[in-house]
Amino acid sequence: MTNQIDLSGRTALVTGASRGIGRAIALVLARAGANIAVNYNTRRAEAEEVAHQIGALGRRAMPIAADVSDSAAVATMIGAITSTLGPIDLLVNNAGIGPPHGLDDLTEAAFDRTIAVNLKSAFLCIQAVLPATRVRRFGRIVNISSGAARGAGGLGVHYNASKAGLEGLTRGYAARLAAEGITVNAIAPSLIDTEMVAPIRAAAARIPVGRLGTAEEVAQAVLLVMGNAYMTGQTIQLNGGLNFI
Repeated sequence: MTNQIDLSGRTALVTGASRGIGRAIALVLARAGANIAVNYNTRRAEAEEVAHQIGALGRRAMPIAADVSDSAAVATMIGAITSTLGPIDLLVNNAGIGPPHGLDDLTEAAFDRTIAVNLKSAFLCIQAVLPATRVRRFGRIVNISSGAARGAGGLGVHYNASKAGLEGLTRGYAARLAAEGITVNAIAPSLIDTEMVAPIRAAAARIPVGRLGTAEEVAQAVLLVMGNAYMTGQTIQLNGGLNFI
């Protein structure tokens, strides 16, 4: 797939890219030719290692720290990326948290933090990159949702709400930006082999293909969407046949 989709000369920002799905996405986009801003919040060493691997592919990369749920931090980050790598063409809103909570132990603070990191961050990053993409009349935005947006999920209602909101955000932006050469889509993975899935790993037994998905498989779906100028406002389910919504 990386041989068919050419992102040479493009600048990509992948949030939450120091590990897991974000790391895999950053590397796949780099292999397709893009220069990558590797966003992280606290895992500096891991982000620097991802940037090093991207550099070894012959692409430019910069690890950049920012809490993407904070508007001032996002503005500073976008400015630094633009100065170093150029205007952002490709945005992947991957940063997210999923602390498991039952109905009886879910606090207002935990709910608010989940919405801020999983949903508000995407809004802030999209708003920050829009001016430059609209001038160039080109942009590819991909939001990493979850099967929990449309199903019960295993982490809690706070997580359900954040991802359902992200899919609504996706459709809203897509409808308003399609005529300007900017596509906005979502990828909704379920039960991918990452740290977040560890508490509900036993659910893998329910997956028709017989295993958890991989971060690399999610990254392949992101690249597919990046390469398609006619696809916008869609949510791509990636769940091993778990459901067909």
